[in-house]
Order: sequence, then structure tokens, then C-alpha cells
Amino acid sequence: MEGRIYTTGEFAKKAGVSVRTIRYYDKQGMLKPSHVSQSGYRLYTDGDFARLQKILTLKYLGFSLEEIREISMKDTDQDYVRRSLELQLGLVRKKMENLHLVEQSLMEASRMIERANEVDWKTVLHLIHLIAMEKGLADQYRTGANTSVRIRLHRDFGRNQEGWFAWLYRLLEFKEEMRLLELGAGNGELWKENLHCLPKTGEILLSDISAGMLQDAGKELEKAAEHLPKEARNRLCLDFDGGALKGSGGQQDGRLRFSSGVFDCHQIPQPDAWFHRVTANHVLFYLRDLDQALAEVRRVLRPGGRFICSTYGEAHMREISELAAGFDERISLSEVPLSDVFGLENGERILRKQFSQVELRRYRDELVVTQAQPMIDYILSCHGNQREYIRGRYDEFKEYIQKKLEKNHAFRITKDAGAFCCR
Repeated sequence: MEGRIYTTGEFAKKAGVSVRTIRYYDKQGMLKPSHVSQSGYRLYTDGDFARLQKILTLKYLGFSLEEIREISMKDTDQDYVRRSLELQLGLVRKKMENLHLVEQSLMEASRMIERANEVDWKTVLHLIHLIAMEKGLADQYRTGANTSVRIRLHRDFGRNQEGWFAWLYRLLEFKEEMRLLELGAGNGELWKENLHCLPKTGEILLSDISAGMLQDAGKELEKAAEHLPKEARNRLCLDFDGGALKGSGGQQDGRLRFSSGVFDCHQIPQPDAWFHRVTANHVLFYLRDLDQALAEVRRVLRPGGRFICSTYGEAHMREISELAAGFDERISLSEVPLSDVFGLENGERILRKQFSQVELRRYRDELVVTQAQPMIDYILSCHGNQREYIRGRYDEFKEYIQKKLEKNHAFRITKDAGAFCCR
């Protein structure tokens, strides 16, 4: 990997950047030289170009220096370098795709002015949304990547033969000609996993505060739909235009219609008593005003409608928290325990402010993890302070996890999750 040795000046010249830039990244702890000579000269290698390339790419894609520093903590891990390149490739493709959409919108707006000599404000508004999506691209991709890491751990190492999303969908009892709203739909995993068992008609509105996440959900559903029988595929209408569509449509033309809406669930832009079902999968504990959001859910539910909301209990994944704290006692994988905000223990009391019938259903499962890397990735994907204390000690942290696994042969992880069924 090392190849030639370069002084700071030679390294900067070969990379096409200034010496000042190299020294700055060195000072920030993002690009330390591979060697320091006895006389104090800082020396770089061919392998350091890969690290510099990643810094420059992520900077171009909108990541802050602090975020780049965190992402670069595992640069000595060759498998991570490969996955890091895949991350960069995914981001570049997303940026190219979004810029193409911006180009199309600009061209359309220009043509509208030439034809009608007036501005099409709907097109301008669409352009604003696209630009906002481009600015939030890095954050959306990082959020999506972390979500995927956590989903994979549960999917690959869970013991319950009925997966989480299949179990959650069964609780919905979603039937022909119903309207359903999912709050915080993210990448649409619930529907991708259950596309084969949906009713023939109805409407499903996926909402999120991230337009980019909903765009990804649409693409994932399109890919999943390709594997359906032709008859079932023809019954689907995937209308992911980013608008919160209020009108009916799916059941009128004998199809099942998906649409998307970018909005905050504290103010749902649908009429009263509109939906037969509303669901929120591990979302409620993130809300700034839970009572206001639940009042909105009740408002948009029809009489007799059902609200299915999932959450965790106090014991959920506690072994992973203990494992991380065993490496450094200062590590906390969540700034605020999510179950304290809205969990299996206090959820019924909170929900009964708005719903007369509240029933808790528990999902019986545990994880038996036999590989170190998924555990490492999961810990780093959490919302706590772990990166602060693992940064600069990644190799030591990886060795710590591997030794724990060799000693115990597998990590047995408690899953304490479930859903409240409300009427």
C-alpha cells in the first residue's frame, strides 16, 4: 500500500492541492503523515492519497470537517476502505441524479417563460424543493446508511422466523379500499418487505421530513415491484412526486396507490377522519411535541380507525450498551434513553390521552450475533457519543470486540420491542 515516500511539498504537488491544505488536515487529525523522520520531516505515502481523496470527496458532497473526521476513523481497516468507497460512489450518484433533476426543472421553467411569457410557479416551487434536497443530501445519506446498518443486524441475526416488518404489517390489518398513512416512513422498508401481500386496492401515503428519503423509498419499491407477478405489478400505482396528495384515486381505478408527502407529523395536511389506518414505526420518541402529534393522528383517523405505533422497552439491546461502555465507561449510545420518552413501559399512559383503547403487543425475539463487524457497525451507527471516544482508537476498539466474540463465541442480545394498537 505504501509505495513511494513523499515530503509534504511533494505530496501536495502530486495531489494538486496547497501545502497549507495538507498541513491543515494534519492539524485537524484527519490526514496524519504515515511517517515522521528523525529530523522531524513529515512523510506521506501512496496510501495517504486514498485518505486525501476521501476527505476531498466528502467535503465536495457537503460533509462538515467534524463529520469527515468521524468517517475517517477506520481508515486503517481495509474492508472499511472498500465500503467507504462504496459510500462515496453512492453519494456521487445521488448528487449527479439530483443535479440532473435540477437541470430538467431549469430547462422546463425556461421553456414555460418562452412559450407563455410568464413564470410557472409550480415548477419554481419544485425547483426549490430539489435544491433543498441537494443541500441535505449528505445528512439524508448518512441517516439512511445508519438505518440500513441497524435493520441488517436485526434481519441477519434475529431468531424470530417472522421478521419484524412482516409482524408489524400483520398488526395493521390493512384491507381493500382503505387509506393508510405512515409517519416517518424513511426508506419504505415496511412496504418493500410486504409488497407481495398487500390488498388489490387502496391508498398508502408515506410521509417523512426528508424528501430524499422518500425518493429512495420510491426507488426501492419500484425495484421490489419488478419481482412481483405481472398481474400484481399492474395493480400498483407508485406516485412518488413528493407532494402530500389529498384526493382519492387508488380504489377508484381498481389499483393500490402509493404516494408520498414531505411534512412534519405535528401538522398533517389531510382532512379530518381521512385515514382508516395510521402507523409510526420507531418514530414517536424523536418528536419534539408528542402530545400534539398524537392529537393530529387522532384527528385524521376515521371513527373506528386504528393507530399502530412501535417502540422499545428499557431492556432493548442493553448488552450492546454494556459492551460499548466496557471499552470506555464514558460511552453512551443514546443521549437520552428513547424508551424514557416513549417506550413499552410508559407508552399506554401517553396514548390514552387521545385513544380510548390501547393494547400492547410484544415482539418476541433475541439476537445471536456471530460476527464482529456487524456489532462494530451497529455501535458506530447509534445516536450517542461513541464516536468521540472511539475516534483515534478504532483498531483498539475492533480488537476489543473481536476478543469478546472469541471468548463468548456469540453475542446474545436482548430485544425488547413491540407495538401499541390504538383505536
